[in-house]
Amino acid sequence: MGWAIALHGGAGDIPLSLSLDRRQPREETLRRCLQIGVQALKEQKPPLDVVELVVRELENCPHFNAGRGSVLTTNGTVEMEASIMDGKKRCGAVSGLTTVVNAISLARLVMEKTPHIYLAFDGAEAFAREQGVETTDPSYFITPQNIERLKQAKEANSVQIDYTQPSPQATVQETEIGNGDSQIGTVGCVAVDNHGNLAAATSTGGLVNKMVGRIGDTPLIGAGTYANHLCAVSATGKGEAIIRGTVARDVAALMEFKDLSLEEAAACAVESVPKGNVGLIAVSASGDVAMPFNTTGMFRACATEDGYSEIAIWPSNMTE
Repeated sequence: MGWAIALHGGAGDIPLSLSLDRRQPREETLRRCLQIGVQALKEQKPPLDVVELVVRELENCPHFNAGRGSVLTTNGTVEMEASIMDGKKRCGAVSGLTTVVNAISLARLVMEKTPHIYLAFDGAEAFAREQGVETTDPSYFITPQNIERLKQAKEANSVQIDYTQPSPQATVQETEIGNGDSQIGTVGCVAVDNHGNLAAATSTGGLVNKMVGRIGDTPLIGAGTYANHLCAVSATGKGEAIIRGTVARDVAALMEFKDLSLEEAAACAVESVPKGNVGLIAVSASGDVAMPFNTTGMFRACATEDGYSEIAIWPSNMTE
């Protein structure tokens, strides 16, 4: 048994032709955030602290779809969401945030400071102000890149899209991903310490051109995030497909009830979702790591106490 950590910056149809100027800042951020997480684990910080710390850093990076880099709704606004959970099944979640700089930290406060699990929209914003967390003007989150991405999405779809329908959604993604940017670039982190304590955290801005009020898998415990005494999981991809598949919970259930290894359970959970829809990162209580996906690529990184580390985008059998 040893510590292990994994993080992701989103799964999607990431082309092998992704330009260096779009790829490099994300790889550098993954590398830096991995180092931050590894150092925290070496200092014996609790996994819950570690995953929150790493996801905060990812939220502060404009190159990923969370926090600063959150994509825009059909109204040109941001609605951020996040969840966090530990191996004792303590959890917290938030949705519909428009001013909170680090959604993941508010999710943790919901877990620790309220009798509830999930707060959303005006109630979540009011709770943030009550707790004194850092907030800012919504314009902070609206980057030129995401204004352009919304424009492209709207041009590809002249009518309002129901995002529970896969076919029109694909039209948006093909247009947007043509620029080499996955619009489903949720961020997440999972970690385990030397004692088998586990935690998972996930944060996102959602889908480009999503309907106002749409909620994805990220804040839903058991879909985008899950942890118990066996493993910790953070998923990424098309939220509606992940919700239908209860992807994160399935990994834990397959380990618990079918006695599968982490690698087997994670692969099985991903394979059960239609191709092109999901990726996940997971660690087990014994320090194993799994990072399967059925999309073209997934921005991901991991490290274990025995010295193994990896930073990758595409499958290992594809040239990077």
